[in-house]
Amino acid sequence: MLIKDEFEVDHPIDRVWKFFEDIPGVAKCLPGTELNEELGPDHYGGGVEIGLGPVKLSFDGNAKILERNDSDHTIKIDAAGAEKKGRGQAQMMVDAGLSETTGGTRVAVAMDLNLSGAAAQYGRGLVGDVTAVLLKDFATNAEGRLDAIAAGRNPDEVGAVSSSPSGFAIGLQALKLALARVFRRFFLPYSPEAV
Repeated sequence: MLIKDEFEVDHPIDRVWKFFEDIPGVAKCLPGTELNEELGPDHYGGGVEIGLGPVKLSFDGNAKILERNDSDHTIKIDAAGAEKKGRGQAQMMVDAGLSETTGGTRVAVAMDLNLSGAAAQYGRGLVGDVTAVLLKDFATNAEGRLDAIAAGRNPDEVGAVSSSPSGFAIGLQALKLALARVFRRFFLPYSPEAV
């Protein structure tokens, strides 16, 4: 499943690009993710934990940078993992690109996500909604870490935002996104403005 999103940060493109060179630091922006083992050049091991209501999925895996282009500020990352209890696997190809804006930098992300096992049973819509919530948290955390770096502080001392400490909050936010999608699909075409 292909998931695309973009966000803006109030920092110059060169600073944001330098930030994206620290893949373990970037991974800390995504709630539940940690890359704490260097497996080789541009290759890292770690894990991801995602909670959705009473269900918690924990993956052990790795991420490898396949391409990094300094001239056009793009990066391609291949990430894969297996659920610790043997309930499934995830594989994701991430393409990210930076572009300058008037006030900072736009970060565009495209993720081609393939799930098998327990995670895949939740369906395309719910997985997309959960990913959208996680990407919103990622953008907020990236901005916080970039602010700390610009101020000369240690970015690891910045408290990370997470919608999913227990999985309940992320489930509610994903449900809100799903209901909004259903509302738009079924009710907006019949509104007086649409006729």
